[in-house]
Amino acid sequence: MTMKWIMLTTISVAIIAALGLAGCQRKDDEGPTQLTGRLFVFNYRVASASYMITLKKIAPIPEGTTAVAEFENPAGGNPLVVNQKIYTFWDKITLESPDLRCVRKDRPYSVSIKLVDASDKTIQTIKTEVKSDLDQTVLPTKPLVVGPAYTANPDIFKGDGSADYGKDMACPA
Repeated sequence: MTMKWIMLTTISVAIIAALGLAGCQRKDDEGPTQLTGRLFVFNYRVASASYMITLKKIAPIPEGTTAVAEFENPAGGNPLVVNQKIYTFWDKITLESPDLRCVRKDRPYSVSIKLVDASDKTIQTIKTEVKSDLDQTVLPTKPLVVGPAYTANPDIFKGDGSADYGKDMACPA
C-alpha cells in the first residue's frame, strides 16, 4: 500500500507541476499575438523605404479587432499611424508603414502597436524598436523604373548615358 501511495503522490505532483508550467507559457495580459519580426524594407526600384512588423496569432482574436500601429517618423514630426482590420482566421499579421524618408543606419526607431476590439477596448499593447543596417541614402530619390513594364525612369537615366540618382537634402545629417 505504501508503494501505491508513493506512486500516486509522485504522479499527482508531476501532473500539478505540468499544469503549473503550462500556466506559465503565456500570461493573460500578453494578448493574442506575439511579435515575430521587425525590419525596414528598402525597395530600390521604386525608391521607397517602410517599416514592416509581423505578428503571430497565439490565441483567439475577437471579431472586429483592429491593429493601430504608430511608427516613429524618421524625418521628424508626428508618428505615422496605420489602422488595419485584423481577421479572426489570420494566423500571421503584417503591418507596414507608409513610405518613409530619412532612415539612418543603426538608429533605433520606436514602434507601438495596440490591438483594439470592436468596442474600442485595448486587448494588447506591443512596444518595440526597429534598427536599420542601411542608411536610406543608398536609395535614389526617384524611382528607377516607371510604368507597368519597368521602363527606365528618364528623370534618372539620361539620354547621354549618365544617371542622376539624386540626394534627399531635406533629411537631417
